[in-house]
Amino acid sequence: MEHITLLIGIVIVTALVFDFTNGFHDTANAMATTISTGALKPKVAVAMSAVLNLVGAFLSVEVAKTISGGIIDEGAGIRPEVIFAGLVGAIVWNLLTWLAGLPSSSSHALFGGLIGATLVSVGMSGVNADAVVMKVLIPAVAAPIVAGIAATAATRLTYRLARNRAEEDTAKGYRAGQIASAALVSLAHGTNDAQKTMGVITLALITGGALAPQADPPLWVIASAGIAIALGTYLGGWRIIRTMGKGITDIQPPQGFAAQTSAAVTILASSHLGFALSTTQVCSGAVMGSGLGRKGGVVRWSTAGRMVIAWGLTLPAAGLVAAGAAFLAGQGTWGIVTVAVLGVVICGGIWAASRRKPVDHSNVNDVEPVESATPAGVVTTAFQSVAPPPASATTTGAGTIDGIPAQQSGSPSPARATSAVR
Repeated sequence: MEHITLLIGIVIVTALVFDFTNGFHDTANAMATTISTGALKPKVAVAMSAVLNLVGAFLSVEVAKTISGGIIDEGAGIRPEVIFAGLVGAIVWNLLTWLAGLPSSSSHALFGGLIGATLVSVGMSGVNADAVVMKVLIPAVAAPIVAGIAATAATRLTYRLARNRAEEDTAKGYRAGQIASAALVSLAHGTNDAQKTMGVITLALITGGALAPQADPPLWVIASAGIAIALGTYLGGWRIIRTMGKGITDIQPPQGFAAQTSAAVTILASSHLGFALSTTQVCSGAVMGSGLGRKGGVVRWSTAGRMVIAWGLTLPAAGLVAAGAAFLAGQGTWGIVTVAVLGVVICGGIWAASRRKPVDHSNVNDVEPVESATPAGVVTTAFQSVAPPPASATTTGAGTIDGIPAQQSGSPSPARATSAVR
């Protein structure tokens, strides 16, 4: 193992803590729809996702190279304490958005933290602006849109293909498809998000002189990052799972399958190209797209709006926290200790606040009444008007819809409908 100083050791531990928070913050990306539709039990779902995140961490190092030698200029005088400050900013923002149940981007929190700390320490010369634009900002805008459009089209196609089949005939197949696609998303998440921590640790080793510039992550770095994100995933970010699974739209198995497949393809393609995109934004975009693609589906734009605001705030907010941490850390040993103590106190306070209204596997599928009653907006209505009817909305028997008597389902009787037309 490379020679590691105490400060680099602290940075590595902090990076693995961030990786851990990334795991439970992003569990919802793979498993929220699977849990919300009942395709898998919550604890089984997060266990499967954890294992596949670990496997995915070993499949590629392209994103890790983007972090270690792309966004931040490793030759511009970056010191390990700068990376430490950036990680503290990312961890604090991750926990704040987790407390609020908002599926914000752990990736952008990390990028914002590193950029903010670097700007304070060495100035603009330490940031590769072209790489930030091409491999962070453009994918941040394009990826959720692409995933959303793909999920909308896939949802419509799925319902059209099954329009003549009874729901009970297709439910089992769609649930099996959901499990398979959720597994693919978990694997893709490991190939993308676990690598970001690998890149940070590799960058710390390079700046500390323990690795040569442009070096690939060592095997022990890959393994430790994979294990940390897997452990975080197994804990389950239940607050964010609830928001993504129940807060954005009411997901049925065909929608879950379409959303997860679209997200997995987008993430895997970006990992292959070295784009360090936000898996959270991709999966959230896909879930919204699946809501738009099902006639009768409702996208809760109030929740979606809060998510988009959080996405926009993530880079600057994490950067601002990291900038303050970098200023303190640059004062010497006492500054580094102060940053560490403040970070622990803030994170402890956030955890204590979360215990007031705990969310876990037993109540993750509960929906707040105000959210469940949000009416369809103009955009949702417009998309629904051209979407095919879901198989579940077909008449399955005389006078019934989905096996529910028309009178009970809120639909008018034929006589009332005729008189209403007259």
